Amino acid sequence: MQLSRKINILCFILSCMVFLTGCTTAETPSVSSPSSKNDMISSTVTSTQEQPPKVKTEEELRLERIIEDMKDMTLEQKVGQLFIVQPEALTQERGYVTKCSEDILENIKKYQPGGIILFGGNVVDPAQLSALTESFGMIEGIPLFISIDEEGGRVARIGQNENFYVHTYTSMENVGKSNDPIAAYEVGNTIGNYLNKYGFNLDFAPVADVNTNPKNRVIGNRAFGSDPLLVSDMVGSAIDGFHSQNIMTTLKHFPGHGDTKGDTHKDYVSVTKTWEELLSSELIPFISNLKKTDMIMAAHVTAVKVTSDNLPCSLSYEMLTGRLREELGYKGVIITDSLSMGAIKKNYTSAEASLTAFKAGADILLMPQDLEESYNAILNAVKSGEISEERLDQSVQRILVLKDKYL
Repeated sequence: MQLSRKINILCFILSCMVFLTGCTTAETPSVSSPSSKNDMISSTVTSTQEQPPKVKTEEELRLERIIEDMKDMTLEQKVGQLFIVQPEALTQERGYVTKCSEDILENIKKYQPGGIILFGGNVVDPAQLSALTESFGMIEGIPLFISIDEEGGRVARIGQNENFYVHTYTSMENVGKSNDPIAAYEVGNTIGNYLNKYGFNLDFAPVADVNTNPKNRVIGNRAFGSDPLLVSDMVGSAIDGFHSQNIMTTLKHFPGHGDTKGDTHKDYVSVTKTWEELLSSELIPFISNLKKTDMIMAAHVTAVKVTSDNLPCSLSYEMLTGRLREELGYKGVIITDSLSMGAIKKNYTSAEASLTAFKAGADILLMPQDLEESYNAILNAVKSGEISEERLDQSVQRILVLKDKYL
């Protein structure tokens, strides 16, 4: 009996010791530092609530795919992507090309240009045009931009051809007078529909210029009007219309060709407005649609009160990189206006124009005077280190991302 009582007392003492030990352990965090307590809480949250994996956007996945594909590209292939040329630049034949010949195919394989541009002389009738664009679309390798100037109105390579039964427009100015963005959407949708039907994927339209100078001989009724806000709305709706037909768009002619008297097709033309003045008018349609458009075309006008280099905007680092890229934040493709126009070919060699434009920030060099000369100038500049391969890759990446999205 006495022994049993002793055992019970001993068990009670042991129980008390266990209880006191548990309390001491539970109270241990109270003497820890605040940081330790936070670490403990963070660890507990992390372990009990696993963070879901981040879902990559379609744009991020596309970019990863392009970067991976570019690892297999040669330097020559990358340089070729910078050029959009007329088919006449790829053959020794004279006159406008109306069908794809063997030497054109051979030169496409040689230079692997980024794209082809067709003009009115290349367009005969629906059957011929479809066959021509189809032949370009069947070429193996990186798909081509198959492009055209089809603004509607007086600049319409197909619309102005009587062999095509497509809806035509008197001018974009008349469309603008409706003050109805839906009318501009219908322009893009209608033109985009027949461009898609005839094998095109890129249109150098819509015109984003504001027709602010009545003496302007280049833009005139090609613009939607003289009110920058109206032009901005109409341009945005036209882009939506083109996109509804899977046609890429190009805003032109940055930073605005609407307040000029001269014609860059012929020779040097200057814009006398300051940057602030351009921001309050000519630039509004561009800025409002930077995220919508696929390309922006740089004009050959010289903005004498904006840049200090006295170069056409298409060749100006201050304008393309300093203003358009860095200040306005444009991230898409920059393409030059035709490098065969008088403002360029009368003042620069083909190599000079192409090198200067590319160094300035252009991604695509449109219609150089001499493809071989321009191609070799860029290629040799990259090989010598005058142009870094990183800079080349930036442009090629933008071009391929666009192609992957649409083609």
